Amino acid sequence: MNRAPCFLALGLCLAFSYQLSAESSLGRPFILSAVEDAKRTVDEAYKYSREESLSRVQKGSASPADILRLLKQPARDTRSAVRAADYMDYTLTLIQQRAHHLHKRSLNATDLLTPDELGTIARLTGCAARVRPPSCRTTPQINTYRTATNVCNNLRNPRLGASNTPFTRWLPAEYEDGFSQPRGSDPRRRYNGFLLPLVRQVSNQILTTTEVDNDQMFTHLLTIFGQWVDHDLTFTPTSPSIRSFNNGIDCDATCEQANPCFPIPIPRQDPRFNSNSQTCLPFFRSAPACGTGSTGSIFGANNVREQINSLTAYLDVGQVYGSEDAQARDLRDLTNDGGLLRINQRFNDSGREHLPFSTMVPNRCATRQKITNTSGLEEVPCFVGGDVRVDENIGLTSLHTLFLREHNRLARALRQLNPHWSSETLYQEARKIMGGYHQVIIYRDYLKAIVGPNAFSRFLSNYPGYDENVDPTISNVFATAAYRFAHLAIQPFIFRLDENYQEHPQFPNVPLHKAFFTPWRVVFEGGIDPLIRGLVGSPAKLNTQNHMMVEALRDRLFQFTSRLALDLGALNMQRGRDHGIPGYNAWRRLCGLSQPRNVFELARVLRNFPLAQRLLQLYGTPANIDVWLGGVAEPFVPGGRVGPLFGCLITTQFQKIRQGDRLWWQNKGVFTSRQRASIARVSLARIICDNTGIRDVPGDPFLYRPRGSGYANCDTIPAFDLTPWIDTRPDDNQINFQEFQGPSPSQAQPAQGESQDNEIHPAPRV
Repeated sequence: MNRAPCFLALGLCLAFSYQLSAESSLGRPFILSAVEDAKRTVDEAYKYSREESLSRVQKGSASPADILRLLKQPARDTRSAVRAADYMDYTLTLIQQRAHHLHKRSLNATDLLTPDELGTIARLTGCAARVRPPSCRTTPQINTYRTATNVCNNLRNPRLGASNTPFTRWLPAEYEDGFSQPRGSDPRRRYNGFLLPLVRQVSNQILTTTEVDNDQMFTHLLTIFGQWVDHDLTFTPTSPSIRSFNNGIDCDATCEQANPCFPIPIPRQDPRFNSNSQTCLPFFRSAPACGTGSTGSIFGANNVREQINSLTAYLDVGQVYGSEDAQARDLRDLTNDGGLLRINQRFNDSGREHLPFSTMVPNRCATRQKITNTSGLEEVPCFVGGDVRVDENIGLTSLHTLFLREHNRLARALRQLNPHWSSETLYQEARKIMGGYHQVIIYRDYLKAIVGPNAFSRFLSNYPGYDENVDPTISNVFATAAYRFAHLAIQPFIFRLDENYQEHPQFPNVPLHKAFFTPWRVVFEGGIDPLIRGLVGSPAKLNTQNHMMVEALRDRLFQFTSRLALDLGALNMQRGRDHGIPGYNAWRRLCGLSQPRNVFELARVLRNFPLAQRLLQLYGTPANIDVWLGGVAEPFVPGGRVGPLFGCLITTQFQKIRQGDRLWWQNKGVFTSRQRASIARVSLARIICDNTGIRDVPGDPFLYRPRGSGYANCDTIPAFDLTPWIDTRPDDNQINFQEFQGPSPSQAQPAQGESQDNEIHPAPRV
């Protein structure tokens, strides 16, 4: 039944009754009808989109864009959060459209509604519940263990850093309409006097490379481990709908912009344009968060669109355990009292555990026959982990498997030490130790390689203590730009090495584009041992200004069919524009760095005049350069793998993550002094030894060494000491890295200005 005439008649009656204006009420029936219509439209779009996407997977016709969108789909509570935001946003759109139809003039929906009416809409759509602070008094054991969502980590502001909350902003958003529309959505709009270039054009002219420079300092593990850490901190869901709520346009079938569609145009001179009829790459906007955008004022926030982080802002190993209560329960083995995580019931890896399989139908990981061009081969389902991207590539899958095994190893060992402990205590204590492990490895070993020893010593080596006033929330620029630096350090192969650290004769190296969503390679092709050896025994790709992004990512991302593959570089820049991220110079200003104004000043910053020329031929001014591109184009700081800008942003974020975490491993009462001493000596090499068949590994698996130089036999690597967990109780002592690394370095603040372009210091105003 078409109800539009009924709503129109209702609106006309209300117009006589209430004399609609910016000051008057619309009336409850008008509002209830709009909410009802919005919910029905959103639900129908969600249902259509899910059925259409799953149908394509089942038929084997899913495009790379389908795969990416399914990967980015919100689930469980995240889906509820996104749905509530869509309900509210579209309710206000309908109210505005209907009011405009009556008045023949533009009015903002929020101007037409009273505070009570806006509150009613927020409550009926579910948005009010998404921002209401929970009570921590009803949360058990909040002083001993983290909640899965990390709600109540900060007792004064319980949602701070919790999953399914908005990213924060260190600079105001720059949307085209001031509050929601992406940068560049109007191709005629000028920025600083210049048009923004097409992101695919930028990718073609700046990022493309067919050659690879190997990193002589660091292993490929450093790159994939960075992805592992990212999947503990950030996940930005897209809208579940593939078609516009307003006009029903299918984002896959058109190059027209209609929220949530924000397609990437393909330049006419692009080789893809000559060989395909399609003129754009599908792109779906990130889902909005409740209480942001046009509805922000209802909740006391700014009226700008914000995006959701479905993960927690804390280093809590959520990629193993999940970031929601229901997900965390699903990942546990509740058939016994061992405190274990679920494992695969069909296959094992030479007696060692595999990740459990997904029960989702159809199976998007049924890629074996397509990739091998061989019919009749057995397909296996996707693996399941705490993060949905577990199957994104088999290098990442190997780390998921490694740390699943480590949790279960710890739980079994703790049960031997404390047979009276309950299943819940065993699970939570093993999870807590794993969290401490990761915090130490990331801050002691990983970050030093990324931001360089100077910035690490000055800003990350000392633990300043917990501060409830520090906001650990992940910043939008970190998630969207700065922490995507490692996309240029990914090799075009996933390496698989034998016991002698030579290419495996039976299971050779896999081209990267044939390693996406291939759990069958782990099950049927040697398990994780060849993959782990490949990560620790092979160099990372070195990001150089002449050889940036390998074609497996730039032209063949998720390419399982003959349809157009995706371009990761273009996706990164389009995502930044979707989120309203300001340009390059704004961020350099925030970090106390110079802001180049012309080609000569940009060439001085980049130390590369031809590159500066090419960038300004595209952007016109350095101020317009997409921040992700500007950041990855900068030369490295000494000993690091990022330039000064990204070094500043990454250092700032990790300072906040640590200092704003009440349950950080070094904080008072979290562990005893003996437990902290044990955790501080954790060895990633030992974790590899304990959970694989590998018998010799590099002492520091992040440092690249030829075989025989710096490798250690597992028998010589000290085991992790669990004896401090025998019936211990927490005390009030703290422990610093300096107790194990020597005296702390100087904490002097760096000078400001252009002389610091090759040094890192945290952003001073965030």
